[in-house]
Amino acid sequence: MILTTTNSIEGFRIIEYKGIVTGVSVNVRKASFSFKMEKYYESVEVTMNEAQEQAFQKLSDNAAKLNANAVVGIRLDLETNSNSGMTMVSVTGTAVHVVSEK
Repeated sequence: MILTTTNSIEGFRIIEYKGIVTGVSVNVRKASFSFKMEKYYESVEVTMNEAQEQAFQKLSDNAAKLNANAVVGIRLDLETNSNSGMTMVSVTGTAVHVVSEK
């Protein structure tokens, strides 16, 4: 599955638009009783990366259900709530079927 933020893929031609697809992931950071900021930032980074990976996997899965082999025009939205430790990642794009121009 090709995933890109651009509206086209160099070397490929879009032959069919399948529809808009999304992938959403919500992760809650595990509570930590350490007051070291380095550890806190590490925890935030890990949580955000996990949420992003999950959201992109869901996006790919949803595109595959439409028999797409690529998603173009991907937009990423990230929200965090420091009080609850929640991180939400939402990715949206257009599922398409592409063929090589070769």
